[in-house]
Amino acid sequence: MIVIFGLILLAVLLFGPTLWVRAVMARHATPRPDFPGTGGELARHLLDEAGLTGVAVETHESDHYDPNAKAVRLSPGNHDGRSLTAVAVAAHEVAHALQDRDGYSPLAARQRIVVLASRIDQFASAALLVLSVAGGAAISPRLLLVGGGLILASGMIRVVANLVTLPVEFDASFNRALPILAAGYVPADDAPAARQILRAAAFTYVAAALVSAFNLFRIFRWLR
Repeated sequence: MIVIFGLILLAVLLFGPTLWVRAVMARHATPRPDFPGTGGELARHLLDEAGLTGVAVETHESDHYDPNAKAVRLSPGNHDGRSLTAVAVAAHEVAHALQDRDGYSPLAARQRIVVLASRIDQFASAALLVLSVAGGAAISPRLLLVGGGLILASGMIRVVANLVTLPVEFDASFNRALPILAAGYVPADDAPAARQILRAAAFTYVAAALVSAFNLFRIFRWLR
């Protein structure tokens, strides 16, 4: 019984935030004919207003800002949608572009960590391939130690990357996007819902941080 309860609690911790984020986004995704434009159009307007005419607005499978390509990328529903979710998410991603323009140091730190994590992931994947192809008996202890160390380092970097991301996301949602929307881009009656959507946008990475921490725990147990 205790084991079952523990598994249920673990599932709630790992998947609860993600399910909550999806539920919030879906709740406010109803088209709003009273809105003057789509999420993509609002993103373009806000960027131009901020003097960021060189930052592109693109349709993508996920919502994010790419500081390397200088592009705000929105999922089709948010790029072409005329809903509260669409405009709030668009403002959130534009806020990341504003962070980039302002030289917001946590954003730069996150990018460095993400690049490092990607490189370590490549080495870790190669190590896993060698370990799986060669088989335990044919591997020297030194190679096993190096491979295991890379895998563990990859997991640790992922956890750090997600933790560093949290202040970046909360700054984008509450210090930048929320004041923008409150300046007349959404009706006053929609302000509480807009805040909830922006909170959900920030909490996307809370869920990612929890999953990364759990995966790191699994890696550590496997290496033991």
